[in-house]
Amino acid sequence: MPDLRTSPMLPDPRTLGRVAVLLGGASAEREVSLMSGTGVLEALRSRGVDAHAFDPSQRDLGDLRREGFDRAFIALHGRFGEDGSVQGALELLRILYTGSGVLASAMAMDKTCTKDIWLARGLPTPAFRRASDLEGARRAINELGLPLAVKPSREGSSLGFARADSLSSLEAAFAQARQYDSEVIIERFIDGAELTVAILGSGAAARALPVIEIRAPSGNYDYQNKYFGDDTRYLCPAPLPPEVAREVAELSLAAYRAIGCEGWGRVDLMLARADSKPWLLEVNTSPGMTGHSLVPMAAREAGLSYEDLCLSLIGSASLKISPARPAQDPNQGASAS
Repeated sequence: MPDLRTSPMLPDPRTLGRVAVLLGGASAEREVSLMSGTGVLEALRSRGVDAHAFDPSQRDLGDLRREGFDRAFIALHGRFGEDGSVQGALELLRILYTGSGVLASAMAMDKTCTKDIWLARGLPTPAFRRASDLEGARRAINELGLPLAVKPSREGSSLGFARADSLSSLEAAFAQARQYDSEVIIERFIDGAELTVAILGSGAAARALPVIEIRAPSGNYDYQNKYFGDDTRYLCPAPLPPEVAREVAELSLAAYRAIGCEGWGRVDLMLARADSKPWLLEVNTSPGMTGHSLVPMAAREAGLSYEDLCLSLIGSASLKISPARPAQDPNQGASAS
């Protein structure tokens, strides 16, 4: 991919107006969002942007319009921030915002909905079952076999995720996941390398950044190892044969476009150890921007600093829903008979 340092993608901060960095929020990922948002705020200010912190859990979103904000950088994660709800409010307020629109955000937040779309497009994702009760979870063993990956359908940051290798561990994993969501997704566990691909842009212009391989302690890339531990290793670019790296990048772009994502995002995959086949897991429409986060890491490998990544993203902020135009009266302008 091209070196992003040579790409004319950075806006003049003076043209961006007053920018709100939406951070915190009311989801289970509030703590991570505060870290992401603080980093983004400092980065934008360092580039001369008139940026201000705004926590939707403590402020009325209507204040964005009342206080004259022109753009919003969404650094919220999880529900009420990454699921289309804030995106819808910003559309109504007519405030430009980063990332995907209402529909793509909502679909990406729901892992089972995402997988349904990928399967309809012929994209590879592990076989799965939805479960809303323990009996449904138990049936997954007969239908999918062991081991299994168990997680809430509508949560992020690996919250509530667990691997199940037996009936008892499945029951424990289901109970844990149900703490975060009424619907649980149980999917066939893919043994292999954990990969992630950051993507910038929209539609045909979207491009994949270098593939990252994640090597977590004991293969457990959970919430603690993702954001707070120092034992997880990140290999960027991932040590893959060139043809495999291309396949992973192309598959990630196809998955991103299938959901209708815009602006930026991150696609998570597994690369099967047995045959090096990539399997899609999920897509994130408001990825982390902390010191442990993966999109900034991939951007740096491509030649774009954290500060310039933030500047580029806020420069790409837009509305995704155009105002409705009045229907043309077919008799308008016709002469009276």
